[in-house]
Amino acid sequence: MPIKIADGLDAITELKKEGIVTIGEERARTQDIRPLKILILNLMPIKKPTEVQLLRLLGDTPLQLDVDFARIASRETTHTDKSYLDENYLTFEDIKDRKYDGFIITGAPVEKIPYEEVDYWPEMLQYFNWADTHVFSTLHFCWAAQAGLYRDYGVEKRILPRKLFGIYQYNLTLAYHPLLRGFDDRYFIPQSRHTSIDDRKVDSVPELTVLSRSEENGINIISDKESRRIFVLGHFEYDLRTLEWEYKRDREKGLPIRLPENYYPYDDPQEKPRFVWCSYAHLFYHNWLNFVYQETPYSLDNLMPFNVHNPLHGKE
Repeated sequence: MPIKIADGLDAITELKKEGIVTIGEERARTQDIRPLKILILNLMPIKKPTEVQLLRLLGDTPLQLDVDFARIASRETTHTDKSYLDENYLTFEDIKDRKYDGFIITGAPVEKIPYEEVDYWPEMLQYFNWADTHVFSTLHFCWAAQAGLYRDYGVEKRILPRKLFGIYQYNLTLAYHPLLRGFDDRYFIPQSRHTSIDDRKVDSVPELTVLSRSEENGINIISDKESRRIFVLGHFEYDLRTLEWEYKRDREKGLPIRLPENYYPYDDPQEKPRFVWCSYAHLFYHNWLNFVYQETPYSLDNLMPFNVHNPLHGKE
């Protein structure tokens, strides 16, 4: 089934080349079907590659999806044309009265900054608070996962001794969870971050379930008991060459960066990287969409609020 997205998104051209069917507003109106409504809050400075990466994974489903993109309005984006954003992205004012089956929040390059010092943190709290009553299931990735765990459960982050950068293996800790259906007992996922979370705090929260972890790098996927909140410390959505692009970008800027681990055969950047996470990425998104489809109320007016367990919630 097709995914409905804004007609002006540049991602449409690439998706068509890959055989992923998209439709616009006019065609969608002729179809008598209840699509899953998905909102993506794209926090990445360069937004267009992230659009393609996420829509590629969301498009691998027999379900029809109605996908909206949202952006932070309180901080000006300098890497993407304002006219493009105005045409194709919503703001919080646009969506505050809408309800969605699923909500995806991307990572952001602000992980070393304390949450309250991020200039758009108040707007992030607006989205978090809104999602409690207007969204069935929320996927948080990388920095958003850390921020969501902090806001919902008081889980602090910590600065790593060196950047976690490469492709890493994680083992399942709960093999039969709906989000992990079809996974091997281990999987691979790209990582590109300077921070991690307090694993002991996560383990002590009874409302949270750890779905995967490794001895070297700790917890990777976490869910609340009902999968209303899912936290992934990593980037399933990355393309084959995304880590390579980040490596070259940082090296050109003179930043301390090493080759991505477990990425190039023989650690030789002249070799083609190994794409060992691709099938797991598609499977994870397929499982999430299937779960949302089965569990979301047919009418989003019947959506039950999410119960936040952080004692700090409400004191922001």
